[in-house]
Amino acid sequence: MTEVIDGNAVAQDVRDGLADAIDTLDDAGVTPSLATVLMSDDPASETYVSMKQDDCEEVGIEAIDIEIDPEAPAEELYDTIDELNADDDVNGILVQMPVPDHVDDRQVLRRIDPAKDVDGFHPENVGRLVAGNARYKPCTPHGIQKLLADADVETEGADAVVVGRSDIVGKPMANLLLQKAEGGNATVTVCHSRTDDLAEKTRAADIVVAAAGVPEMISGDMISEGAAVIDVGINRVEADNEKGYELVGDVAYESASEKAGAITPVPGGVGPMTRAMLLWNTVKAAGLQEDIDVTLP
Repeated sequence: MTEVIDGNAVAQDVRDGLADAIDTLDDAGVTPSLATVLMSDDPASETYVSMKQDDCEEVGIEAIDIEIDPEAPAEELYDTIDELNADDDVNGILVQMPVPDHVDDRQVLRRIDPAKDVDGFHPENVGRLVAGNARYKPCTPHGIQKLLADADVETEGADAVVVGRSDIVGKPMANLLLQKAEGGNATVTVCHSRTDDLAEKTRAADIVVAAAGVPEMISGDMISEGAAVIDVGINRVEADNEKGYELVGDVAYESASEKAGAITPVPGGVGPMTRAMLLWNTVKAAGLQEDIDVTLP
């Protein structure tokens, strides 16, 4: 029988598990803090930031909410990041993407102090990840590792296929699965839009991570019997309902769940874990910056 991996439940376990670390920081007079910077009027971005702030409040992390007019010069965002970098009371900085077209998103990532880059996307942190000495693992791939572990999916010696090569998910996910460490030691293939015979690659995999941003591109006949399927995609497609749309993943859930040994739903799978691991990284950042040993779940 296929196991449906409950991302909401695992994310709650992570949040609950942060209590001891936050208590340790509190005993030392430190309250971990996360600054979220929004330079967009996109409703989805506003919702994501609001959810992250609610998560912070739930576990005892101070949420610092900064909003910048999307029409403001790029320098206003850069200056804001510089101010947050210099503020010792700020442990983590997250600039909600996407930013407006007139802002260089790569400069945004480079501008954030690597020690406060709780997304893990600064070039220094990317380099540390690839070298096997990560300061902060990117939140979505780290969350996927937690989901696989919770479902007792063995990565060591497994054949894993990552579909998608983004800097946010695909590349760091492949690196984490490949590394000689817990949650790694897999043989990893990265597939993308130019891959020939994608189905042949995915059918040979024990673990499939779908992160290409294409609605329901991975169907059941592309999955081997008993494989673990992690669906990162969240796509809005037209539907005959009150909203006029529904959310689907990169995996055709109905057909894939008939073959998979374990599978994440959309929504309720990877999404909650991304937010939970952001909290995890923020607490870790506070411990590193204040030189306080904290035990993380």
